[in-house]
Amino acid sequence: MTSRYYEFYCPVKILAGLKALEHLPAELAERDCAAPMVLTDKGVREAGLIKHVEIAFEEAGLSIGPVFDDIPPDSSTDVVESIAREFRERDCDSLIAVGGGSVLDTAKAVNILVSEGGEFLRAYVGAHKLTRPLKPLVAIATTAGTGSEVTTVAVIKDTHKQKKDAFQSSHLMPAVAVIDPRMTLTVPPVITAATAMDALTHAVEAFTCIAKNPLSDAYASAAIKKIVTALPLVLAEPGHTDARLDLAEAATMAGIAFSNSMVGLVHAIGHSLGAVCHLHHGTCMSLLLPYVLEYNFDAIQDDLGALLPLLAGDKAARATPPEERARASIAAIRDLRDEIFDATQLPRSLSEAGKVEKSQLAKIADLSVDDGALMFNPVEADRSDILNILEKAWSLPN
Repeated sequence: MTSRYYEFYCPVKILAGLKALEHLPAELAERDCAAPMVLTDKGVREAGLIKHVEIAFEEAGLSIGPVFDDIPPDSSTDVVESIAREFRERDCDSLIAVGGGSVLDTAKAVNILVSEGGEFLRAYVGAHKLTRPLKPLVAIATTAGTGSEVTTVAVIKDTHKQKKDAFQSSHLMPAVAVIDPRMTLTVPPVITAATAMDALTHAVEAFTCIAKNPLSDAYASAAIKKIVTALPLVLAEPGHTDARLDLAEAATMAGIAFSNSMVGLVHAIGHSLGAVCHLHHGTCMSLLLPYVLEYNFDAIQDDLGALLPLLAGDKAARATPPEERARASIAAIRDLRDEIFDATQLPRSLSEAGKVEKSQLAKIADLSVDDGALMFNPVEADRSDILNILEKAWSLPN
């Protein structure tokens, strides 16, 4: 890699730790923001998590602006365009997003419209369409998985085409990301597991895809180690604040990694699987990860082998012959999925998911071949390759 050129970029200011939220009002004041709109979903609001934000502002002698809490799990262009209109009508000057990936991506997309102008989001689909810095956006993740609080990407479903569109620009990165373990304490075990597998997939794909670089490798490696160590602790003891913080930090580190190295075939198929079958994105990642690693195996064998100490521990790695370590890494991921299934019933196969019909696999493959993430996969894949992966993922191996 000594002769390779690469770029690494992460301008997001990160506030991390217990009560990190209390520092948020000062961050907005520094940016001359006095009328933030808060975006969230009903589940987050009902869990009382917005109260943490309100108290932080009250203690600073400030108040937050309007709260929009009707963002669905699979947000759409209609939702984004409606929020943008309200933002303008209420004379807001900044955004605070409190939620999981759908909320954070919605906030990024709203920021496109209120900063760049226009009524319709479709004008900005694709990469590098944004021409200027956007309004200040604070991202407060309530799940430890998407890494959207530090990424250059937003994915939003086109309401009319019923497909997911990706938006990519360095301008999409939030100004501030808040990692506060209080915000993830109420996440149910199955969502905790699914979002952690999303973060693990970000890190593994960042470490094995063609745009990887030494800096993204460092973030990806650290994220993998934290996830494998902290996830079992959180599933066994949901109120384990330190482990919750570790998972949240890992999701952020994985987000930084893949923003600078990109992702590959797991995400290309996962985006289509989620759009067609309405499966949680983290569940899609967990279902597909080992099968795509097997498909890419010959091209990523050395990288996979290097991950074994992180996935299975130093002792297990030392006991495994070098030529067997790549396969052992995939086996360790399968073992983690089995452990998660025992604790949460997070599915390990498409048939086990209960929302996927075998007749839908062809449509998923058709959509996947047009996904931009394919460009960074270490092995090319056509429709038949993707369909074969989906068929393997349909049932658990004997």
